[in-house]
Amino acid sequence: MNLLIPTIKSLIKISNDEEEIINGLFKPLLLKSGEYFLEQGHLCRYVGFIEKGLLRYHISDDGDQKTLYFNKEGEFTCNYQSFLPREPSNTSIQAIEDTSLLVISYENLQRLYTTVTEGNKLGRLAIEVVFLNHLRQLKSFYKDSPTARYRQFLQAYPDLVQRIPQYYIASYVGIKPQSLSRIRKRMVSH
Repeated sequence: MNLLIPTIKSLIKISNDEEEIINGLFKPLLLKSGEYFLEQGHLCRYVGFIEKGLLRYHISDDGDQKTLYFNKEGEFTCNYQSFLPREPSNTSIQAIEDTSLLVISYENLQRLYTTVTEGNKLGRLAIEVVFLNHLRQLKSFYKDSPTARYRQFLQAYPDLVQRIPQYYIASYVGIKPQSLSRIRKRMVSH
């Protein structure tokens, strides 16, 4: 199952030769559930593309893990705050199920930008999606109630509710698992 090329073709035009270049620049990476794509404090060395599986972004706050984001099949994953300036990451990215990725190094990404006609456009479009998602989530934490944030989670990830442990969903919404249970019960009874 190769989702990478169709996903890239949905964003930019690529020739058959460019398709071969792209396939040569990405390398496969398999993560078991619980393994890390990136650990907090380490340098993010790759942009990943998820062929199959599920990843969770989280930060550690005095030993308490706070979930920031989820990535699923057909999406790019990276901590750009570490990857672009080449600085240690303040975020971890962990597989929450067995995950198959295609990864590209910083150096190979620069090659993609220079050898693929619309390579720079691909980079810009990918980072715009990440930027908008982060802004949306940040605004929600300041503006919305936990119930509204949970509803937004259900809208954003309807296909993931059964795949993500409830305590990760509660962490993403910014509440304790018991509070999430109460919200879910109220939503069912209405």
